[in-house]
Amino acid sequence: MGTTTPPRTLAEALRARDDESLAGLLRARPDLLTPVPGDITQLATRAGTRASVVRALEHLDRFALQTAEALAVAPDPAPYETLLGLLTGDGRDDGEHRGGAGTAIADALPAALDTLREQALVWGENDRLRLVRTARELLAPSPQHPSPTGLGPSVAEATAGMSPGRLQEILAAAGLPATHDPVSAVTSLSGLFTDRARMGELLDSAPAEALSVLDRLVWGPPYGEVTPNPTPPVKWLRDHGLLLPVSTRTVVLPREAALHLRAGRAHRVPEPRPPAVEAVAHRDPQAVDSAAAGQAFLAVSTVEELLKGWNGGGPAILRAGGLSVRDLKRTATALDVSEPVAAFWTELAYAAGLLASDGEADERYAPTPAYDDWAELPAQDRWARLATAWLAATRTPGLVGGQDAKGRALSALGPDLDRSAAPEVRHRVLALLASLEPGTAPDPETVLARLRWERPLRGASASAGDTTDLRSRIALWTFNESELLGITGRGALAAHTRALLDSGPAEAAALLAPLIPEPLDHVLLQADLTAVAPGPLERPLADMLSALADIESKGGATVYRFTPGSVRRALDAGQSAADLHAFLATHSRTPVPQPLSYLIDDVARRHGHLRIGAASSYVRCDDEAVLNEILADRRSAALRLRRLAPTALAARVDPASLLEGLREMGYAPAAESAEGDVLITRAGARRTPPRTPPVPVPEGPPVPDATLLGAAVRAIRAGETAATVVRKDPADAPTTTPGALPRTSSAETLATVQAAALTGSALWIGYVNADGAASQRVIAPVRVEGGFVTAYDHTADEVRTYPLHRITGVAELADDQTV
Repeated sequence: MGTTTPPRTLAEALRARDDESLAGLLRARPDLLTPVPGDITQLATRAGTRASVVRALEHLDRFALQTAEALAVAPDPAPYETLLGLLTGDGRDDGEHRGGAGTAIADALPAALDTLREQALVWGENDRLRLVRTARELLAPSPQHPSPTGLGPSVAEATAGMSPGRLQEILAAAGLPATHDPVSAVTSLSGLFTDRARMGELLDSAPAEALSVLDRLVWGPPYGEVTPNPTPPVKWLRDHGLLLPVSTRTVVLPREAALHLRAGRAHRVPEPRPPAVEAVAHRDPQAVDSAAAGQAFLAVSTVEELLKGWNGGGPAILRAGGLSVRDLKRTATALDVSEPVAAFWTELAYAAGLLASDGEADERYAPTPAYDDWAELPAQDRWARLATAWLAATRTPGLVGGQDAKGRALSALGPDLDRSAAPEVRHRVLALLASLEPGTAPDPETVLARLRWERPLRGASASAGDTTDLRSRIALWTFNESELLGITGRGALAAHTRALLDSGPAEAAALLAPLIPEPLDHVLLQADLTAVAPGPLERPLADMLSALADIESKGGATVYRFTPGSVRRALDAGQSAADLHAFLATHSRTPVPQPLSYLIDDVARRHGHLRIGAASSYVRCDDEAVLNEILADRRSAALRLRRLAPTALAARVDPASLLEGLREMGYAPAAESAEGDVLITRAGARRTPPRTPPVPVPEGPPVPDATLLGAAVRAIRAGETAATVVRKDPADAPTTTPGALPRTSSAETLATVQAAALTGSALWIGYVNADGAASQRVIAPVRVEGGFVTAYDHTADEVRTYPLHRITGVAELADDQTV
């Protein structure tokens, strides 16, 4: 095998790759696929754009990013040994105790370079490593954008605007011979700073205070402010070139001098290995699964309780979207949770498609039709649907109560809560938990440290305990939400969650089912007008009991309390006193207490005695004494009642307000229709039109599948063939730019295509599609008729039909050219 010529450009390096390597690049950087590049040159150009490079850098782990940062301050090109020296140092003691970090760096560097090469951020062989120009511009030191390494500009960069006389003064002060031009002066000064022996002698002659100044600048930032009359230590450093002027008041420590002081290291703390996730507790896996299952059932019950409370129409939607602070507080009170937790449950129901806007003029939140289907599922399947929606959701409930970039409050169910990084962070946190032994609860701080290593945020602090960046906040919210949802139990990942991550919702539901208690068909009635449900109830029983009684407390057992208002609510829903007696007798394991029977009979006797309809509204009653009592009551003044007849009163408020007012006065009125029939109010009657769950906001282009990658690589290869193919040019044709689209007349195009169809030869064509996009293609015509040519397109690797009027020109391939 002969020697190969080293690539001179990124495009040449990409052309040397095989199909698998190109597919790896497109998989790692999916933004390069939109749209599919026409050839390798377009791919290389797109891979070097600022937006694409920034995105690629943000997805590097810390050591790969440190490798790129070291290359940015190294000579261009740099040999592998130079890069390794910038990461490990030159072996001298710089005061930083790192133990055996050098061996770890040497072991990890090849893999980091492979990552950078795969993503087309670095190209070239090991003896000539080159960082993509855009990445170098982003990572190299500058006054406007300090380098993450803390290094400053090189001597050549810092002295670019310095006068030749000043350069000669610095050379003389440093004990260097004078030179004849600025270039050789800069070379001489750089040689001094990179010569270990001579630099050591220069620093030995420096005042102690000057060395203290260097100690403050050596690890960055390398810039410092000076006065017109600097102190003697600063003046000594400036005179000897160890501090170079950037402006009249700013000096900088040149890169070569800083590297000598750092013992050759570009980074203070290289991190070649990811920090380990440490455990804080080891618990019984069965106890973990039981705790998580109990919380999973509570999560399902809480979402169901939330949506039941909004059955008749939930809170109004703010003009800007979302729940008001007051409605969120009411929801938190109803669920007996804090406001942040209430925001989480409402956002979870919304993400699962169970809650949406009703779309009416007076817009309110209400359950969707999908809620009714969800409510009929077994508890384990309902949990699996909630957990799946939570994992994929980009909406971030933890932001509720904060402010957006414009200082506006962020409300639950409102806009601006989407954070595209949320699903990736949730999956990564759970993956780290899954890597531990079952029953192991990790230390959250070590998980955050691992996440910061895997996706370091440029410009953000990475110190231990720093949780100010968004990814760290999302990770902390993930820990809390996982406990609420039953993803984890007592801090450790549950077995059904491992199944959810590995096998999907069906397997997770199957593992969770045995841990969820079976629904009960009975309650225990007590003489103090309460009922105790010793566990979860069957759905029909729970629905009826929630209409007949109010929940007083929840926990392992739920306590319901019967009140006149709750009994009236059941009667309003169409139940009779006999129905209620029969229901309680059927589902109670204890005899029905006499006080409860009296309560039902008493409320039923008075229920519907007053009838309310729409006039604006009216009250009618066969007992004139009751109407007289209402009129005489001062609390009825707000209803603005007047007598129409001995048994009828008119009001100037709507029927709903009249019903509510009389109930507050202690009466039990019933609404009636225009025909005089009692109106039955059934819970759960209000639903939104069919809604789809909110679509997650992607962080970027989706990762392409194998089919798309294969097609894209074939298209790029074919486009490269079309762009570089050798073609025949007519003798009288004008000279054209290599790679330019061919130009021929319509008659020449038709004749050439027909001849190629007869001979079976291939042609190089220029084609403009319906959107006006021009491309070059290599085709083998099969048939020409009706103004169209049907041909095998080597560029697309398929048979296509092209309108002849969109072909700008054709050219035959050279005799020695194969496709």
